[in-house]
Amino acid sequence: MSIRAMPFAVLLPIAASLAACDAGKVEQPPLQKVTYVDDVAPILQKHCAECHVAGKQGTEATGFQVDSYESIMHDSRFGPVIEPGSARTSSLYILISGKDNLTVSMPHGKAPLSDADIETIRAWIDNGAVKN
Repeated sequence: MSIRAMPFAVLLPIAASLAACDAGKVEQPPLQKVTYVDDVAPILQKHCAECHVAGKQGTEATGFQVDSYESIMHDSRFGPVIEPGSARTSSLYILISGKDNLTVSMPHGKAPLSDADIETIRAWIDNGAVKN
């Protein structure tokens, strides 16, 4: 039997059940194309380098540095900072986004990053945090 020959009463429940399947899905923001060199490094240099380079307080306290791709991908004293492919489990994203209402947020003692900068870092991490 073709779809055209099916009575409306049969097609309606099928369409409703398919719509219900989609209703339970959580919408994820679309992944944008970002690069470490052009998009992420400038944000880290602007907001994080004052404290998170060799010899500075942030690096001394945590072991996290932002002076190169290799340094940000290196574990801090507290473990991995970036989990490629998962911003929601990456310490960097958690600390800059304030998603977990932590007592510490970054940048420490300064205005938070803009929503656009936070989204750029989220997209880069979710896209695999590649060196590009």
